[in-house]
Amino acid sequence: MMRSVTGRLMLLDTASLYFRAYFGVPDSVRAPDGSPVNAVRGLLDFIDRLVRDHHPDHLVACMDADWRPAWRVELIPSYKAHRVAEERASGPDEEEVPDTLSPQVPVIEAVLDAVGIARVGVDGYEADDVIGTFTARARGPVDIVTGDRDLYQLVDDARGVRVLYPLKGVGTLQITDEAVLRGKYGVDGAGYADLALLRGDPSDGLPGVPGVGEKTAAKLLAGFGDLAGILAAVDDPEAGLTPAQRRRLTEARPYLAVAPKVVRVADDVPLPEVGTALPRTPRDPDAVRELAARWGLGGSLERLLTTLAR
Repeated sequence: MMRSVTGRLMLLDTASLYFRAYFGVPDSVRAPDGSPVNAVRGLLDFIDRLVRDHHPDHLVACMDADWRPAWRVELIPSYKAHRVAEERASGPDEEEVPDTLSPQVPVIEAVLDAVGIARVGVDGYEADDVIGTFTARARGPVDIVTGDRDLYQLVDDARGVRVLYPLKGVGTLQITDEAVLRGKYGVDGAGYADLALLRGDPSDGLPGVPGVGEKTAAKLLAGFGDLAGILAAVDDPEAGLTPAQRRRLTEARPYLAVAPKVVRVADDVPLPEVGTALPRTPRDPDAVRELAARWGLGGSLERLLTTLAR
């Protein structure tokens, strides 16, 4: 079992960040052999900036070992099913990525390992679940860096858990705490998962409750507290639901019975024993030099190593 972490912990939703790096850095950024390395260099620049600006004591690059876990699909078969359909013509059941990005992922992994930045993925779980479990076990403040709003459900002011949501690169971040969530969505972190499952999410294949959008979901949660309170109101003729809301929620009961387990991130993933302390010197200096030369990582890697040494 992974030990709890004290001190400020930064958790990276790594795929979310290297996707942003890939689309934010021109693909003219290439290795000596002509291979694009824009995602690699962009991610290293992101990490450098995050460490300089937010000073974590611990840093973990969380990975998707399984982007569509069978246990979620068993509960809601449409979960991310459209991504499989898009891919089926080309074969494997893998999330579609631009073809010049996927070859960069092993390079990213090798560089993180050589530098000594902890990299954790667990079979059968998404990166969100790894993040959720590290967050649950943390004994200090947690900064979650992600472009995925699903992780807003982990925001918790009392525990110092916030989401750093990139608006432009990672130089401009929305520091998402409970005040931001209440202002934007009318819920706190604990209520965000209920909001998300009620309104649905086409990008994840979550149907939601037909006729219940974000504003209606927020009003229902404000009136009845949480999903359990809403379902209790469905069974209470005196509760203040419109006939249409009562009918829609009644018809959606089979979905609402399973959706919480799908939408809420796991907090009990069997994490490996791994050192999460921010590295001051590279774990494998020879590998760092070899990777820098082979892939032309130049200033991006040098800046990160200089920042870590501080």
